[in-house]
Amino acid sequence: MKKHLIPRDISWLSFNARVLQEANDKTVPVNQRIRFLGIFSSNLDEFFRVRVAALKRMIEFSGKKLNMHFEEDPQDILDQIQVIVIQQQTEFNRIWEGILKELQENNILLVDEKHLTRRQQEYVKHYFDNEVRSNIIPLMIESLPQLPYLRDKSIYLGVVMRKESSGYEQKYALIEIPSKTLGRFIQLPSEKGSHHIILLEDVIRFNLPYIFSYFNYTHFDAHIFKVTKDAEIDMDNDISTSLVQKIEKGLKNRRKGKAVRFVYDKEMDAGLLEYLIRRLNLTKKDNIIPGGRIHNFRHFKDFPRVFGKSAYTRQPIIHPALKTAARVTEIILKEDVMLHFPYHSFNSVIDLLREAAMDPEVISIKITAYRLAPNSKVINALVNAVRNGKEVIVMLELRARFDEEANLEWKELLEEEGVKVLIGVHNLKVHAKLGVIKKRAGKKIVQYGFVSTGNLNELTSKVYADHCLLTGNKTIMADINRVFNYLENPKDLQPLKLCKTLLTCPLNLRKEIVQMIDKEIKFAKAGKKTEIIIKVNSLSDVDLIDKLYDAADEGVHIKLIVRGIFCARIDNKKLKKNITAISIIDEHLEHARVFLFNNGGKPRLFISSADWMVRNLDHRLEVSLPVYDASIRDEVREILKIQLNDNVKARVLDKDLSNNYVQSEPGESIVRSQIETYQYLSQKAKA
Repeated sequence: MKKHLIPRDISWLSFNARVLQEANDKTVPVNQRIRFLGIFSSNLDEFFRVRVAALKRMIEFSGKKLNMHFEEDPQDILDQIQVIVIQQQTEFNRIWEGILKELQENNILLVDEKHLTRRQQEYVKHYFDNEVRSNIIPLMIESLPQLPYLRDKSIYLGVVMRKESSGYEQKYALIEIPSKTLGRFIQLPSEKGSHHIILLEDVIRFNLPYIFSYFNYTHFDAHIFKVTKDAEIDMDNDISTSLVQKIEKGLKNRRKGKAVRFVYDKEMDAGLLEYLIRRLNLTKKDNIIPGGRIHNFRHFKDFPRVFGKSAYTRQPIIHPALKTAARVTEIILKEDVMLHFPYHSFNSVIDLLREAAMDPEVISIKITAYRLAPNSKVINALVNAVRNGKEVIVMLELRARFDEEANLEWKELLEEEGVKVLIGVHNLKVHAKLGVIKKRAGKKIVQYGFVSTGNLNELTSKVYADHCLLTGNKTIMADINRVFNYLENPKDLQPLKLCKTLLTCPLNLRKEIVQMIDKEIKFAKAGKKTEIIIKVNSLSDVDLIDKLYDAADEGVHIKLIVRGIFCARIDNKKLKKNITAISIIDEHLEHARVFLFNNGGKPRLFISSADWMVRNLDHRLEVSLPVYDASIRDEVREILKIQLNDNVKARVLDKDLSNNYVQSEPGESIVRSQIETYQYLSQKAKA
């Protein structure tokens, strides 16, 4: 591991610690704090399924680098992960205990099977009979030759059964909790003004004597555990096999992934614990993590709505240019419009596609899709466009991690409706967010569309902070068409080489970034004003980090806003006067990528789909778009300025991974950037 870099995976755990800070922040409404615990848990699950699994693969393959960048000792990283995760789990449990007390103070009680009133007991028994019983299959695991397949997104109840007449005779059983089918939370009959909630596993616990009545056992101990597995999809190199077949096979093989983490209730029976660890082929080197009574906290993102109206609730703004317009299309053909989600309404994008679907003059619609909403309004508009006789082409990335199965289903649906579906480029994930609509205007053909930093997903657009440019700019539209020409014939890079505005990965974005940094270095050496502002989700690319070090060393002023992975060490004496870095964790997920270079007083500002990571720059099709409209460029700069001034939710990114909050100076105004951004855009909408 290079001394001047923070290991990628350790940095990621530091990001998740910032999420945990939000759960611990008493100024955050309690329902939001529960949600942050859910996000923390969901993040950690994915971390083990992907990153820890990859480290274990490195060890298995004798330390060969498998796209792991600069980690030289994967076992050392795994050892650090184990220590950090256990520390974070302890903090998590402490925070949850505090939240439980707050809930009780607000007459919201999470009750278990041992603390039910008679009326609630009858309700739980009735609910089990009518809803749960048919959805569970208890397994007597001692009698099975091998442990049954355990799903890595499920939680299980490990049951120990004993008879009062014999302290030695006991049996083990497993029950998968059917939370995907039934949900995790059941609201119980409660007195007026109070809310009693029971978890699904506690409903099952209450009914254990009934479930196993055939065996005449009298004592039952039942504790939750879960297994996290390697989520890598192995793709064979059989040229006779289509990408779709490879992904379908990979999804089936994912079921057989090796266990990379075992989390269990620390009160679990020692005999059952030892039995499960042995049958799962785990060792002391594996991530075996004791926890509390509750697991899969990711479900807590959907905690019942038993709270009053949150002070966080803010209605999306209609962009001022679109406020009085009868049709979005008419405005876009006249002027560029930059939408900032979730502050602006995503409905404007839906409206644009719906208008195109119905417009008799529209000839074709082409878009890229990475992660779609479950009941996608985007897809609905495209299907209606096909039914109205338009040509529709969708580049659907089948390899979007954890969305592979959903995207296969979308592919089938779209093709049944007559949509032409492109399914990607060999060894190159398509991560660009683009759309182009072609229509007749008299004797001419006009084109308009969009470039976005985020997915075409109306659900995540309410949470993810992204930028989306709606434009009819002829040069930009010509380039988007070139990208689609490449996607339709990916053996020929020529269309990408002809792009005049868009910078693309893997073709030229890295090279252009280096050249723009070099220009700032030249300006610094000439004594001129310099500035680089980079906002990304992750910064781990070694070459670009080294280039930023060089620039700061030469006097270039650099400001970094990085939500997640941050591998640079910038707080040594040589660099810290010229380079600063913050991370903002708040109600919305900061997802936009923006690059700003002062360029000798002629600023160049880009919005992008690409993070500064090897995978994005070298192994994905990404697009970065220069913002030409001066007023829009100023607007994005103002949002960046607000974020850089955040002294409420911004944390300093330093080599110690301390996650200290940015401190306001005496007399300085309090700036919470997400609220300030909403207010800034609201004022613009009223102007």
